[in-house]
Amino acid sequence: MGYTRADWSAHYTGGRGFLRLGDEERRLLAERTPAPAGGRALDVCCGTGETVAYLTSLGYTVDGVDFAEGALERARTEHADVEGARWLCLDVEHDDLADLAEDGYDLVVIRLAVAFVRDRARVLRRLASRLREDGTLVVITPVTEHTPEERRRIALDEDELDALADGFVTCERFDAKGLAVLVLRGPGGSFSAREEPRPDPQAVFGAAVVVTDACGRVLLGRSTRNMWELPGGRIGTGEAAPAAAVRGLAKESGLTAREEDAHVVTVLHDDRLDVRRVTAVVRVTGWTGGLGLPEARRFLRWEWHDLHTLATLGSVFAPSAQALTAVWPGVLPGLPSVHSYVCATTVPPVPGEPAEAGRLRERMADAVTGRGWAPSPRVRAALREVPRHRFLPEVPPETAYHDDLAVVTVRESPTTALSSVSAPWLQADMIERLRPEQGATVLEVGSGGYNAELLAHVLGPRGRVVTVDIDPYVVHRTRRLCAEAGSGRVTAVLGDGALGAPAHVPAGGFDGVVITYNASDVAPAWRGQLAEGARLVVPLEMGGHTRSLALVRRGDVLHTENWTYCGFVRDRGAAARTAPAARLADGEVTVRWEDGAPGDTAGLEEALRGPRYELATGLVVPGLFSFETLQIYAATTLPGYCRVNAPEGSALVTRQQTIAMLADGSLAYLTHTRIKDGPTSADRRYEFSVHAYGPAAAGLAERFAACVRDWDRHVREGGYPPMTVHPAGTPDELLPPGDVLDKPSARLVLQWPGRVPAGAQDLPSAGGQHA
Repeated sequence: MGYTRADWSAHYTGGRGFLRLGDEERRLLAERTPAPAGGRALDVCCGTGETVAYLTSLGYTVDGVDFAEGALERARTEHADVEGARWLCLDVEHDDLADLAEDGYDLVVIRLAVAFVRDRARVLRRLASRLREDGTLVVITPVTEHTPEERRRIALDEDELDALADGFVTCERFDAKGLAVLVLRGPGGSFSAREEPRPDPQAVFGAAVVVTDACGRVLLGRSTRNMWELPGGRIGTGEAAPAAAVRGLAKESGLTAREEDAHVVTVLHDDRLDVRRVTAVVRVTGWTGGLGLPEARRFLRWEWHDLHTLATLGSVFAPSAQALTAVWPGVLPGLPSVHSYVCATTVPPVPGEPAEAGRLRERMADAVTGRGWAPSPRVRAALREVPRHRFLPEVPPETAYHDDLAVVTVRESPTTALSSVSAPWLQADMIERLRPEQGATVLEVGSGGYNAELLAHVLGPRGRVVTVDIDPYVVHRTRRLCAEAGSGRVTAVLGDGALGAPAHVPAGGFDGVVITYNASDVAPAWRGQLAEGARLVVPLEMGGHTRSLALVRRGDVLHTENWTYCGFVRDRGAAARTAPAARLADGEVTVRWEDGAPGDTAGLEEALRGPRYELATGLVVPGLFSFETLQIYAATTLPGYCRVNAPEGSALVTRQQTIAMLADGSLAYLTHTRIKDGPTSADRRYEFSVHAYGPAAAGLAERFAACVRDWDRHVREGGYPPMTVHPAGTPDELLPPGDVLDKPSARLVLQWPGRVPAGAQDLPSAGGQHA
């Protein structure tokens, strides 16, 4: 019903709850489900734990399960004195239930929650499978008849209540002051097939045949209706879709295929005027013969088409267009939605690529290797062998194999990317930093297909990659493209990446975790699902600046081994953070706080209309100079740190984006001025300076300049500092010395040279690189 874990957690942490357990409910539970000797109960969606506490008073040992950590935090606190209770954070609809009692339960209760479960029949059967012999499942729910109209989303009607009893031998129903209490016993009812009345005759059931040549090009026919169409046709009475596809392919194009090489990928359903149109999308993986025109009255010619040109063909028959996007999501954007029923048939990978793909791939691999991003033989081999263009069917091979280009695959708007395939050099670097061993199991958070297949190639035949993404389209795309061109060793999972992949964690944890989006925090699940001594590679934002960090797990602490300058699309899951911002000077200046609470902007409007204070830092640098460590240094050491954005040509802020600090009703930001010209960037010289506004402008500018000078003196030549990542809540006295940057789930401690006492830097140094 649209509610997420974060929504429910906020509901509970905000002090709210649900209807208290009533006396009538207590009586019914005590009378109808008395605890046997050694009785064990499961309370599903337990909330703050009131029902758990009551069931323990009846003599049960109880597991209280909820998917909202905020609920469990309150349950643990409010019922700390309850003996025989265990609290588990689980989503019974989606998560692996391995943490539940292995020997089952005498009683399972789901109270005030079944209306929020999407797959009720499946979930109830899943819970019933955990019942011991003679066990009981109790469902307590509001009924629409007794629920105000504006709140009926939390209640069930009579038909829905009847459906809950399907598959149980007995169902007793009781009333508890407007709540329906269903006592269900004897799961495992029998099955029967049921016919519906004769369907309307205005229906078309056809097959759309998707077949490619040795170059990976798809076959389309130019029809006498002046549009491009896939081969296929209607499916006859009693005919299977693969048989119809093979028959249609031969009848229309002259190509011959075997039924065992025809695989139903999905079934599409749409309505065209008064016609119900059902199309079986059949992927043919092998064929013989040559193209002809057996049906010249219907087709003018047949041609093989590069996938990235399909969007330029003009008219394409609508069912053919939908079939093409079912096989290669993204090749024809903007199509109207249709119902798609994915089939479970396994489609083997289909070979084929244009001749230039091999050459372009070699060139890309040479460029990446030549720049030092892929020093290991296995990563180099993966770059030369995994067909990147097969995972980017909507762009030309030249674009797919550009060594320094990320390709956007999903957009929210023309200027905002939601998903992309990263630049090859960065993918190679992140895999290298992961240090994966052959045969390992690696988690990728943020899917796309190509990066997962690179990993699978590096891990070898015994390795496995689990890739998770929050976007159903991205997961679907990954599965389809990996089916077309993958190794068979990639498992794509739908879920919030901040939760990892709890149902797929191997014994001992993942041998590596790589995050492929900008993360504003280090999710506890990433560390928790990571094997001891293994590495997490994550593009982490610090003060709004992203660096790919290689972190090795040592207990509950992550130790940084490497930093790489980079950028990715941002997180869209429950952990995503929208940075607070303030717009000043009629929108000409925007101040953002990427970490921590926003500063006080009182008086800044007036200050920005006043004089500007300018202070030279004395730091002079050449035009090709990298000051990436200065960004992180300022973000983690400068009190009042923020970022400032301004339009091009702004009179108030001379750089469109820059680091800044805000304090005492004043604002200071860093800029630079060219002090020496030259024919090339290397010949030019720039001096850093600080501009400031407000009553404390001079003092603020001096503090900012001192930060820049300290960086120049202690950090500039040494690269990034040692850093450790600790769980949120770690007391200060248990942290090593250093500058602390707090995140919601983690505490980052950076040991910048010149700021940590001599002898205190006991962490390994971390090398710095930049693109």
